[in-house]
Amino acid sequence: MIKNYLRSAIRNISRHKFISFINIFGLTVGLTCCLLILTYIINEVSYDKFNINAPNIYRVTRSFNSANGVVNLNLGSVAPPFGPLLKNEFPDIQKTTRVYSNSGVTLRYKDKLFTERGACFAEENFFDFFTVKTLKGNPKTALADPFCVMLTEDLARKYFGNEDPINKEIRFENQFNFKVTGVYKAFPANSQMHPQMLMSFNTLNDSTVYGRKGLQTNWGNNSFFTYLLFPPDYNVAHVQAQFPAFLDKYMSSQGDANKPSSWTKISLQPFLDIHLRSHLDTEVEDNGDITRVYIFSAIALFILLIACINYMNLSTARSALRAKEIGIRKVIGAQQKEIIMQFLGESVLITYVSLILALVLTALLLPVINKASELGLSINALTQPAILIPILMMPFIIGIVSGIYPAIFMSSFNPLKVLKGILKIGGGGISFRKVLVVTQFSISIILIVATTIVFQQLRYMQSKSLGINKDHIVTIGEIPANDYDAFKADLLKNPSVKELGRSSRLPSGRLLDDQGVSVSAGGKELSVKASIKYLNADDGFIPAYGIKMAAGRNFNHTFGTDSNNYVINTAAVKVLGWKTPENAIGRDIIYGGVTGKVIGVTADFHFESLHQDIVPLLMRMPVFAKNNYSRLSIKIDGHNVKGGLNAIEAMWRKYQPEKPFEYTFLDERFQKLYHTEQQQGNLFTIFSCIAIFIACLGLFGLSAFTISQRVKEIGVRKVLGASIQQIVTELSKDFLKLVVIAALIALPIAWYAMNKWLLDFAFRINIQWWVLAMAGVTAVIIAFATISYQSIKAALANPVKSLRSE
Repeated sequence: MIKNYLRSAIRNISRHKFISFINIFGLTVGLTCCLLILTYIINEVSYDKFNINAPNIYRVTRSFNSANGVVNLNLGSVAPPFGPLLKNEFPDIQKTTRVYSNSGVTLRYKDKLFTERGACFAEENFFDFFTVKTLKGNPKTALADPFCVMLTEDLARKYFGNEDPINKEIRFENQFNFKVTGVYKAFPANSQMHPQMLMSFNTLNDSTVYGRKGLQTNWGNNSFFTYLLFPPDYNVAHVQAQFPAFLDKYMSSQGDANKPSSWTKISLQPFLDIHLRSHLDTEVEDNGDITRVYIFSAIALFILLIACINYMNLSTARSALRAKEIGIRKVIGAQQKEIIMQFLGESVLITYVSLILALVLTALLLPVINKASELGLSINALTQPAILIPILMMPFIIGIVSGIYPAIFMSSFNPLKVLKGILKIGGGGISFRKVLVVTQFSISIILIVATTIVFQQLRYMQSKSLGINKDHIVTIGEIPANDYDAFKADLLKNPSVKELGRSSRLPSGRLLDDQGVSVSAGGKELSVKASIKYLNADDGFIPAYGIKMAAGRNFNHTFGTDSNNYVINTAAVKVLGWKTPENAIGRDIIYGGVTGKVIGVTADFHFESLHQDIVPLLMRMPVFAKNNYSRLSIKIDGHNVKGGLNAIEAMWRKYQPEKPFEYTFLDERFQKLYHTEQQQGNLFTIFSCIAIFIACLGLFGLSAFTISQRVKEIGVRKVLGASIQQIVTELSKDFLKLVVIAALIALPIAWYAMNKWLLDFAFRINIQWWVLAMAGVTAVIIAFATISYQSIKAALANPVKSLRSE
């Protein structure tokens, strides 16, 4: 029987080549999209699971409250004393380890000089937490001694070639020599961290590097990623409930007037949640987003649903062609369940053919997608037994879902009426097909709206005035304070260089530093319930960025008192309770315990991305402390960019011969802030086009079949004098009505969903009515273009040919 069903299915597929092609092609495209998205989802949810102890690892996070009790800073890293103290205070914690990352270090080996980004200090038990293969050296002892370093195999090859790197020394920042004690395999792509070199944490005990006292008592430097290892299935809530008392016990001894637990908090975050569910102000690397996983999963299902709808529509539409076959089968004894099994078998067979083609397409497309997205997806993700078995079962599910209605519908035909040629497809069947067409185009219209809104928001962010001039700003690393004045004087001799400014952070980064503020009035110090971030900036910073002054003046390094004065932005004026920028000039502020006068107020400008509101900001110009400025911004002539870069490089090599010259353009840094939105827009565009294409493919097949059943009707209409336009209108209007209904359903849903998406941006567009109208009109035009080919072809046909058989 099965052999007979298979033979019948193959004959039916080959007999109706056009409809079979549309079914197989549509399902192949739908399944390919599903497999590609499935590969992405598997990659995202697999992050950090290669670590053996991952389920039992937790990261310590820290948050800070403003004076009014609102959390204004949430960090994924904490101060250095927390790790050891937590281990001592809570015996149930099996181990703790700390990682202290460096944004970039300069290394030299013989004549090789490079700046490495993936450098960090790691404790000697690092490999008890993170499961990475050690290729050379002993992972238990390689990081035990100070001034030891482990390298990835790629980094070891970069510096030492084919030499054995063990016990060789590399020069660190032209200050210290580190001995290579191990080589490890690079962290896999699905890891939240990718350190290229691990320096022994004990090195930080050296007073010339960090100092033992700082590691034990510095509660303000929250730059240490701290991980705790608990026993399996341990209830960490028991420990976490004791954290407020822990903070008050250890931090109050540092002279805090208020209980530390009233203004700061530490929490435990599951290690496996970090990649998809953590978006704190400090992260080791950029994380993914579980919402994005949900969105792409929904899109995959929608596209597959559209492909299944095509199959249902075309199968029920062509039921008239198979009516006599079904009637004969019933007359010779076939039961309804046997006919249903036959049609379901055909559906499963078509789906299996589509799956095989989809797997081939997925393997071919993944390298292209990896190159465009830098994701590193692999077809091997689909070959895991836990994934492969459901994939191989998928044709049964899809085949049954898409084939069950056509099978039941066609198996219910009355054999006597069918064999007499009396076949009337009930209104219920027609209505259901209409519902399916409406569903298809509703999904397509929602995706059109989503794509348009994403790109509009992206264009808005890229074109909105930031209050700073980010064009032709070159950013480089730090110049030692003793050399800066000479460096600046030499560089400004070149006409291609316009302005120089130093700062502790660069625009496009986050403003995280807050030291508490109060104002002085009538000889009294009045606390302010507001958070004001600070930025160290010299007198060249404001001119370099073209920031406008709302009142007062900029810093002036020739005025000695300016090192104790402040420039604030207009947002800070408001939270400090002053009515206008002019009212702020000359007022006293106590910031971080230091009293100074407000000498200037800038207009508000966007330092951070448009995801964030403009925060109240205070700028100060310290001149005596070391390492006040870590970045240098240089404004160059836009008509001679190459000349400006050459001049900067020449001066850098003169004053910083032991550091490689590296630079970035500020506009590129801002562009990277919206990389995620750019990716989303591109993917929405691709998926929207695919969804519309599949929907139109089904509509094309359905209209072609429907029109072929109305050939004689068209012939009669032409004989009676109907024009081509009237015939095309008559044939198209029923389908176009369905698309209009789809638009009426989809547009409110799309409006609501995209409004929710836009809430993630502090500065965002408003959804215009014409965007929704455009999406609906676009769908109608595409549908009409799809139908009109068949309609015009039928309208132009010679009526004699269709009527001569009557």
